[in-house]
Amino acid sequence: MEDEANRVTINSVLKLVFNFMKIPSLKPSHTLSDLALGESGILEDFDMPQTTAEHLMNLGFVPGLEILVARSGPGGNPRVYRVDGTEVALRRDLSRCIAVRPLRNAEAEMR
Repeated sequence: MEDEANRVTINSVLKLVFNFMKIPSLKPSHTLSDLALGESGILEDFDMPQTTAEHLMNLGFVPGLEILVARSGPGGNPRVYRVDGTEVALRRDLSRCIAVRPLRNAEAEMR
C-alpha cells in the first residue's frame, strides 16, 4: 500500500515538473471556453498564475490529457468539464485561460 502511495506521489511530481518545462508559444488559437457542449480537446497550456494552474493540475487538468465539455449551467456559466474521470465546474473567465487543441484538429494532425 505504501509503495502505491509513493508511486502516485512520484507520478504527480513528474507531471508537474515536465508540464511546466514548456517552449514559449504564441497566443492560443483555441481556449477551453471555445469548445461547444459535447466537444473534446487536448489541454495544451495555462495562462494564469502558477498557483491556480497547480491547483487545476491537482484536480486532473494536466497538459496532454483530453477534456470533454460535459454540461453547462444556466446561461452557459459555469460549465462542467470531464477530465480523466473527474468532473469539475469552471467559470467562463477561468476556462478562457486554458489553451486547448480541439480533438478534431488533434486527430487531423495525427494523420
